[in-house]
Amino acid sequence: MRIAACLGAAFVALVSAFPASSDVRIKDIATFEGVRENQLVGYGLVVGLNGTGDSLRNSPFTEKSIEAMLERLGVGNMSEDQIKTSNTAAVMVTAMLPPFARLGSPIDVVVSSLGDASSLRGGTLIVTPLTGADGEVYAVAQGPIAVAGYAAQGMAASVVEGVPTVARIENGATVENEVEFALASLSSIRIALRNPDFTTATRMAEAINKRMGSNTATALDPGTVEVALHGAGKGDVAGILSDVENIRVDPDAVAKVVIDARSGTIVIGEDVRIDRVAVSQGGLTVMVREDPEVSQPEPITIGGTTVVVPRTTVAVDEQETHFTILEGADVSLQRLVDALNAIGLTATQTISILQAIKAAGALHADLEII
Repeated sequence: MRIAACLGAAFVALVSAFPASSDVRIKDIATFEGVRENQLVGYGLVVGLNGTGDSLRNSPFTEKSIEAMLERLGVGNMSEDQIKTSNTAAVMVTAMLPPFARLGSPIDVVVSSLGDASSLRGGTLIVTPLTGADGEVYAVAQGPIAVAGYAAQGMAASVVEGVPTVARIENGATVENEVEFALASLSSIRIALRNPDFTTATRMAEAINKRMGSNTATALDPGTVEVALHGAGKGDVAGILSDVENIRVDPDAVAKVVIDARSGTIVIGEDVRIDRVAVSQGGLTVMVREDPEVSQPEPITIGGTTVVVPRTTVAVDEQETHFTILEGADVSLQRLVDALNAIGLTATQTISILQAIKAAGALHADLEII
């Protein structure tokens, strides 16, 4: 019953914590089309490791990279037998290029081991070009890396904390190429909803038209609203977008029940409704217990044999069942929660009942199990 009480408290907290409707800013539920980050990736070498780098026998690409790097730096050709370093690791370098990043702007990079290096702690990333999906170089990364995890190993034991083969370099890359995107040349801009919905898109267009004039915004589909940039303020596109993203709307959402069966978490949306149903929750518990005993009828010295005598106990516990009426579609979420709590269920039992109500066709909501 304690679990059921805790579940009820959690339900009540979820219901009372939020008002029936809430106005949110457009910037919190949508993004402007074209204003986004771009993924960058590169291949490089980390040097200066304290014997924790790649073993060249298991990572031949590291050896080839070392040879190519030394050749570019003016060191003559070297045979494979002459390169036996264990202080170098091949890595993949990734970064996100922010929108409107300008030449010389610093960005953070993530360095991940590609070979069998045990740790990147103490290493330095050598100049690494970072390319975009189009193959163009947009940034160059270099610098000492910072590893959050650590690893220690002895002859018979080892300990690893975090992931020492992944590291970050704060402001470790410099933007060398800009993504062309001219706001001032746009005649319109599109707003992309993070959760597409016809009602939300329509409300957003209406709110923008109310603030900025009729026929300014049009809902093209559930996930897109187009805003026309016309009139005297067309030259100030950034100012117009600032006004638009701070307009408040009341977003709508599909009625949904989300269940995390592993942790017993249940989240019921505000618009979830059920038909009038009767629910009975009870059960038959059968307990089978094995208590084997050791029997020694005769002493071992005169030929006695030790035997195990099975002893099984079977108990049946049948709980009294009763029906509880859950009211129908016109009730509020609070009354629905109160009805579920009144049955006195555990989280697992509540999940089973919600699934059964859905199977009976009486739950008017999407049931999502994660």
